Amino acid sequence: MRLYILILLVFLFATCNGTSTNVNKPANTIRTNSNTTVASLPVATYEIVKTYKHDGDAFTQGLVIHNGFFYESTGEYGESSLRKVEIETGKILQKKDIANDYFAEGMTILNDKIYQITWQEGTAFQYDMDFKLIREFRYPGQGWGLTHDGTNLIMSDGTHVIRFINPENFETVRTIVVNNENGKPLMKLNELEFIKGEIWANIWHSEEIGKPNHIARINPADGKLVGWVDLQNISPDDVKRDRENTLNGIAYDATTDRIFVTGKKWKNIFEIKVKPKQ
Repeated sequence: MRLYILILLVFLFATCNGTSTNVNKPANTIRTNSNTTVASLPVATYEIVKTYKHDGDAFTQGLVIHNGFFYESTGEYGESSLRKVEIETGKILQKKDIANDYFAEGMTILNDKIYQITWQEGTAFQYDMDFKLIREFRYPGQGWGLTHDGTNLIMSDGTHVIRFINPENFETVRTIVVNNENGKPLMKLNELEFIKGEIWANIWHSEEIGKPNHIARINPADGKLVGWVDLQNISPDDVKRDRENTLNGIAYDATTDRIFVTGKKWKNIFEIKVKPKQ
């Protein structure tokens, strides 16, 4: 009996001191300010394939490609618009000015209907492809970015919450919550694009979280962050602008598998190839 008790005591002592367990840290980890470790996420970088002209006065809030043309939503009170733009030249082929009391934000095209949201006015516009207003919708909270997954509209509102919205009545179908690597809310989700089964999101003032000009890649099923695209220094003359003229505008051409990015009042739109960061 004494031998049994002695063996039991040795086992308990070893367990309490961690010598009998085998806990491995994640292969890729980062350390936070609280000294906790979390799995790091893949970070991609870019290669500029081609540069296109862009209206340097356009406060870009939404950018998409449809049938070989850019469609763009621009913001600011008194300057908001909806535009159709020739890709190769940057020429504005069609423009609809938005009423001065609206600050236009993100836009997308689903089933040959254009949807455009507004910042603080809680109003969304639905147009036909000739920019003729079909109807208006109302929604709670703010409007920032807008895209779609082929069925529902997907909208950001400046928080870490993304809404999936019925395009027929603008009612919220479901929501997802997006957190950073450290588990904290990833706030200020801005212009969105749906790319190969992921939501890509610009982050307004992403430099505030230590990721200047980074795009977040988000799993639409559960909101989990799956990676980043680092676009630092993509526009060298960006230093001449004020801090509000940030990276904001992602367009994906599924037909040709091309990605385009721009920013608020940037003079160029860049076609990029995303590649692993060295």
